[in-house]
This record gives sequence, structure tokens and C-alpha cells, in this order.
Amino acid sequence: MKDVIRELAEAMTAAEPEAQFEVRYWDGTGFKIGESPEFVLIFKTKEALSRVVSDAFMGFGESYMTGNIEVEGDIKKLFYLGFKIDFAERPMSLMLRIKLAMHFLIARNTIARSRQNISFSYDIGNDFYELLLGPGMIYTCAYFNSPEDSLDQAQWNKLELVCQKLCLQPGEHIADLGCGWGGLLMHAAENHGVTGVGFTISSEQRDYAIRKIADRGLSDKLEIRLQDAREAEGLYDKVASVGMVEHMGNAQIAPVFERISKILKPQGLAMVHTIGNDMQRPIDPWIDKYIFPGTQASPLTTMVQAMADNGLDIVDLENLRMHYPPTVEFWLENFDDNIEQITAMYDETFVRSFRLYLEIASSSFSWGDNRLYHLVMTKGLKNDLPRTRAHLVPAAFQQQSNTSE
Repeated sequence: MKDVIRELAEAMTAAEPEAQFEVRYWDGTGFKIGESPEFVLIFKTKEALSRVVSDAFMGFGESYMTGNIEVEGDIKKLFYLGFKIDFAERPMSLMLRIKLAMHFLIARNTIARSRQNISFSYDIGNDFYELLLGPGMIYTCAYFNSPEDSLDQAQWNKLELVCQKLCLQPGEHIADLGCGWGGLLMHAAENHGVTGVGFTISSEQRDYAIRKIADRGLSDKLEIRLQDAREAEGLYDKVASVGMVEHMGNAQIAPVFERISKILKPQGLAMVHTIGNDMQRPIDPWIDKYIFPGTQASPLTTMVQAMADNGLDIVDLENLRMHYPPTVEFWLENFDDNIEQITAMYDETFVRSFRLYLEIASSSFSWGDNRLYHLVMTKGLKNDLPRTRAHLVPAAFQQQSNTSE
């Protein structure tokens, strides 16, 4: 089995000749490439080595969670080299593939299953997410108008960017599908004079959002419903969805855009902020099993086709991929600053798995297939929209606000 790791290392150095790293085994053997390793990959047991050889990244992830694999130094360098050789595409053992097929079948984000999936990811304690995300409670990609922006500033920027892309006007009534902890709705009500309804299937998010809305004196303007976005009711001037669509899976893309079209007034604007891919990619089995059950980053073509099939005319498309790594780096900093408290709240396995997820997320946007799309659309043709992006004035993003999403 060690020869397989050596072959993978040789493939990495062929793809990146300047790579320098070390591999160590439980029995004291190992090898070094280069004089100044940027990371050391440590297999602490023979079983961990077997799992990586047999089950690729799934084996790595599960062995890392249990402490049977350690990475000293810069783990992102390891992931960078992994992306260079398409390590995640390596085949897994037949037994694991059978088990994962059953998991994927059960975890599909049908309306009946989605609430359980979302509860697994989000109903684990708002106190944890406050430690991770900060007071803003925004768990989606921020927008860095400047490298000096703080996380709070960059998240304020993102909320304002969404509002400007929706061309919000005072008195309009908006819907937020997958509203999280209510941050976009509160921002829009306070800064653009709208009313709105948020839809979530996380009971903890709903309770938190209702409390924050009341604290900010917005209860007469905003409502949070514990309801699946695919069953959203009402008629709205504008519709937003920030960070929900990537949870749905390919089979649910059409129903999501069908619902957007159904609740959007004629010539109304909608805006979707979502992780996606340029082309169809396999479901990440480790992320799906341990972090976000049922999730799948859908290809852009699938989303655009669903828009067209439901009378939604795309008017703007932007890829904000490069804003995601700095967002995650702030989350990682918050996580590490509070790691003792988080460990006490959960356990070491949770800490290792969640930190691994954050490192993977940052790396996947830097070197992998993940993209961050902003899709702006109208229900039918609308000819009085701004013809350029000049209305998205960077100076407008130089404000601070206490936000929650």
C-alpha cells in the first residue's frame, strides 16, 4: 500500500515540480520530497493507509476525523496538490460505493426529507454559529470591496450588493427563500424600506430570526415562516435566495425556479446567490455524509435551463469565486479562536471534521471546481432596468451594520 502513496506523491511532483512535503508512517518509515516540506502527512495506523488507498478522499476524511491521520503544516498545500492530480476522482471500494448509494438515496432533498437534512446541519446550536460567524450570523460568501475589509464589513457589502442587484425600492414586498437567521431581510428593511417574508425549515434559525427582528423593531415589517421554499406562498415584487440552492441537489433545481416564478410578480426581479459548478460534478460523499446531507453544487447550465423553462429571463450573471476563500479564512480564524469552547460544546471528532470542512471549502474555491454565482432574472422581459452596473457603486459599501442571516 505504501507504493500507492509513493505513486501519488510522484504524480503530485510531476504536476507541481516545486512541491515539497513529507510522508510519515506509523512504523517510523516514510519519505521526504524537497528540503523544506510545507506539510507532513502522517499515517498513524495501517488502517488509515488502507482506507486512503481503498476509498480515496472519503477514506482520508474519515481517518482524519478520528485522528488516525494528521497533517502538520499547511494542509491547504496538500489539498492544492490533491486538486492538481484529481485525487477526489479516484475510485472507491465497491462496498463503500454501495453504502454511499444507499445514503444518497435516503438523503435526497425531497420536501419530506429536507427538514431532517437541514436540522442536521443547522439545528446544532445558534451559540456555535455565533462563535463561527460572529455577530452578523451570515453563513454565505461575503463581498470584499477592499482587502482591508473586516468580515462584518464584507458581509454588509454582500447584503447591500444583493439589494442593489434587486433594485429594491421603498414599499416593495420581498421574499427570501432559505432566509437563514434573517440577515438579508433585516438589512433590506432597515436600508431600503421594504417589507418581507423569509422561509426556512430550520426551527432554530426561525426562532433566532424572530427574536432579532423584534430586537430591531422590525416585527411589523418582517415575517419568518417555518416552511419549505418550494411551498412558499404569496406574491412578491422581488425574490431573493442566498445560499439555499446549493443544498437542494440537481433534481430539485427545477422546482426551486418554478416556485420563484410562481411567487414573483410579472416583470419582478429575482436574485439567486449560490455555489455551483461550470459543469456536472459528482456529489462529494464526505461533505454529503458529515456536513450537508443532500447537498450538491449544480452546474450553471442546469440552473439557466430551469430559469428558461419557467419564464425567467436572465439579466445578469457574476462569478464571485475569489471572494469565498477570504470569507472562509475569517471563519477559520473565529473557529480557532474559540476552539476550546467548541470542543467543550461537542467533542474532538466534531472539531476535527468541521475544521477539515472549512479547509476543504477554502481550497475548493481556490483550486477546485466550486464557483459562487449571482444570477439575476426577471419574470418576463423588463426594459427599464439599469443598462450597466454603474448603479452598483463601491462607495455605497462603506458602511457598517449589525446584521443577522
